[in-house]
Amino acid sequence: MAETKQEASSQPLHVLVFPWLAFGHMIPFLELSKRLARRGHAVTFVSTPRNAARLAAVPPELSARVRVVTLDLPEVEGLPDGAESTADVPPEKVELLKKAFDGLAAPFAGLVEEACASGGGAAGFSTKPDWIIQDFAQNWVWPIAEEHEIPCAIFLILPVAIMAFIGTRHENEAHPRTTAEDYMVQPPWIPFPSTIAYRRHEAEAIAAAFRPNASGVSDIDRFWQMQRPCCRLIVHRSCPEVEPRLFPLLTELFAKPFVPAGLLLPDDAVDDDGPGSDQSFLAVLQWLDAQPRRSVIYVALGSEAPVTADHIRQLALGLELSGVRFLWALRRPVGHAGALLPDGFEARVAGRGVVRAGWVPQVRVLAHGAVGAFLTHCGWGSTVESLLRFGHPLVMLPFVADQGLITRAMAARGVGVEVPRNDDDGSFRGDDVAATVRRVMAEEEGEALARNAKELQKVLGDRVRQEQYVDELVEYLQRYK
Repeated sequence: MAETKQEASSQPLHVLVFPWLAFGHMIPFLELSKRLARRGHAVTFVSTPRNAARLAAVPPELSARVRVVTLDLPEVEGLPDGAESTADVPPEKVELLKKAFDGLAAPFAGLVEEACASGGGAAGFSTKPDWIIQDFAQNWVWPIAEEHEIPCAIFLILPVAIMAFIGTRHENEAHPRTTAEDYMVQPPWIPFPSTIAYRRHEAEAIAAAFRPNASGVSDIDRFWQMQRPCCRLIVHRSCPEVEPRLFPLLTELFAKPFVPAGLLLPDDAVDDDGPGSDQSFLAVLQWLDAQPRRSVIYVALGSEAPVTADHIRQLALGLELSGVRFLWALRRPVGHAGALLPDGFEARVAGRGVVRAGWVPQVRVLAHGAVGAFLTHCGWGSTVESLLRFGHPLVMLPFVADQGLITRAMAARGVGVEVPRNDDDGSFRGDDVAATVRRVMAEEEGEALARNAKELQKVLGDRVRQEQYVDELVEYLQRYK
């Protein structure tokens, strides 16, 4: 007897989840996987061996429903040995990582074929996958999914604004962008005022994403493959409260549903395990405990922003000149072996500034009462974590991709201030860092920024509503499978 529509919509799903090889992608994909598992669905999480080993463990109560399957990344000439994520390579070698990633097409096809032939296959589940939820980069998944009649969804860990800026292939052909200036204005297919445009130095970088790289295909062409019929949903780590008007606009523009998954904040607000949770971080926590409430600015530019040695020197100069207390999670640029900080810097800021070169438990730091603001590259994950969970105003220093768009949007909301940059080459001066830090931490303007940040936190920090977005996503998965 055929099952009814209602019975089909209540059946547990088996979802194959496959993120791009960057921790800023893998971590939200894992958060989404855990939320699906908590709702009774089975998840096969696909990555490479080293990345799987470095990700946080799946909670024991979910281990029966979340299985991690690894595929060996093929060797590519020029890619360092053992490099399996963007955190392992300098920015100029990320395109080689994409080339290696494309080499996973055949083993992934084998995994899917086995899963379809034996129910759950190597993943250990008893059912054929109902969905493949993939990232932007796998333009080679579509024929595999079509062969086995498995619908796909794209899960983008980026804000919806980036897709609004990119637009469809048709819109780009109708409104070609051929100069840097074309990327510095709002696209004509956005019919209302917005902050969706890039500065000159950012525009030149985003224009490069429209050109083929060492993998033989451009990043934007990878995005545009989502317009194929077997891609039925585009899911974003976002929600209408933080990006009003864009979800319905893009649903109409791309002629398929753009669905919010919510912000997917981890359940535990203060405890993140890792090497920074050991005794080596104890002295830093003790120093934080001794500082006045909301007097410290936390400084972290993410694990993958293309930060140079000169950026670090100017940032050090700015923190020194600001006179503000700070905790700096300093990441050495990949491949840089020389001195980074100016001579005598740590001695001159001793007592009011701490530089931590090792891993930092960021959530724990942001939750600390001594922290009053965040100097950030405005990656979406860090922005969500600091502003929307803890209500910290931002000092914003964007570098790539969506970070400039996020920075403009947060400035328009009155929750942060951008460090001035040279518009041609993106360089910045220590003096401007110092002045921006003081604006947020030590001047009257900072009080207004802090109030606005707390108000936005109240709106976006509704855990019940955030979980409802996941429930609604599951309804879409049931309806469109």
